[in-house]
Amino acid sequence: QVQFVESGGGLVQPGGSLRLSCVASLSIFRTYAMGWYRQAPGKQRELVAHITSVSFTNYADSVKGRFTISRDNAKNTVYLQMNSLRPEDTAVYYCNMGRPVPDYWGQGTQVTVSS
Repeated sequence: QVQFVESGGGLVQPGGSLRLSCVASLSIFRTYAMGWYRQAPGKQRELVAHITSVSFTNYADSVKGRFTISRDNAKNTVYLQMNSLRPEDTAVYYCNMGRPVPDYWGQGTQVTVSS
């Protein structure tokens, strides 16, 4: 059974940084594209950052230049480094496949940006 376990969220002031981690119980992890997604209250879940199996990356316009996605295939882990955080980044952050599989959504990790 595939599971994604996210961690690293928290409360941070505007301008601060957080690093999220997602550990995947997924065989042949290295062959899959992965994504970080977020869902703010009252809004639809959106793709924030995407990384291919060979580490090509893409970002939503709203986070370009501030967020960095990376992966460590030896640890079955994908990361999201978030810098210069803004209140509008407040959301629950999830990881999933690059093409998300509905059954694979985990609990996510809450990120709150507030002074």
